[in-house]
Amino acid sequence: MWRDGGWYGVKGFFDWLENTFSWFFEFLRELFIGMVDAVDWVFATPPALVVIAIVAIAALFARGWKFAIGAAVGLLFIMSVDQWDNAVDSLALVLVAAFLAVALAVPLGIWAARNDTVSKIVKPIMDFLQTLPAFVYLIPAIALFRVGVAPGVVATLVFAMAPGVRLTELGIRGVDKEVVEAGEAFGATPRRILRQIQIPLAMPSIMAGINQIIMLSLSMVVIAGFVGAGGLGGDVVQAISALNARLGWEAGLSVVVLAILLDRFTASFGQGMGLYSHWARQRKLRREQEEQARIDAMELEAAGARREPGSAGA
Repeated sequence: MWRDGGWYGVKGFFDWLENTFSWFFEFLRELFIGMVDAVDWVFATPPALVVIAIVAIAALFARGWKFAIGAAVGLLFIMSVDQWDNAVDSLALVLVAAFLAVALAVPLGIWAARNDTVSKIVKPIMDFLQTLPAFVYLIPAIALFRVGVAPGVVATLVFAMAPGVRLTELGIRGVDKEVVEAGEAFGATPRRILRQIQIPLAMPSIMAGINQIIMLSLSMVVIAGFVGAGGLGGDVVQAISALNARLGWEAGLSVVVLAILLDRFTASFGQGMGLYSHWARQRKLRREQEEQARIDAMELEAAGARREPGSAGA
């Protein structure tokens, strides 16, 4: 039914949804706020320099000394322009939304890869989510969760999960069927094939999807500043409304620093970079050498045992 230039049925649906399931949406609202506050407390409680040092050490292990120096310089820039608290708030919102998006997207992508019916249902939904303008996600989020952090988490979660589903399904479907058939021939169960063959081989594609989820989450967090989510997005909105170029540049460059850090950290998994990967390769090499030495010793012992009866007979 059309009324006042709009579809009255949509408003009625949301009114019914809010009145009927208000307890559920209130529970989710408090849960999301609690999760964001917990992550925010982890990063905001220690002094900023301590957090920067920890991130730099993690960057050293993840990608090497160049990334460690770049991470430290970028975070020191955020602190120098007095955007540290806002950056921590935005990071907490990004991490919570990305975690929830990954927790939903990866299992859904695996299910779609293993079931054609589910895939046919999921694909048009993901198409719809990816083509819908970003600001539109804020409307139902505000209607159901009110203004604040919670609608920002919900809008970011829904907006960011589509590439995770797609790339997870693509990765699982792209695993060589001969490898899967070999696992089945050895009597492996479908769950074991998924856990030990398909997921490890599809991990580059899955990690690419997780990387995209994090990047889209960060972009949506800025837009969520329009609904009172705060953080760097709130300063961007304030800069736009007040035409404050300095504040806009400071908040915008802080977002860029966070985006680069999150992108490089997630992209480093599986690329064999940094001290951790170097040490892991060294440990693997030592294990292989020890295993080879053990096999050589067993072969020498077996060869000696075979020669003993012949030498005794002679």
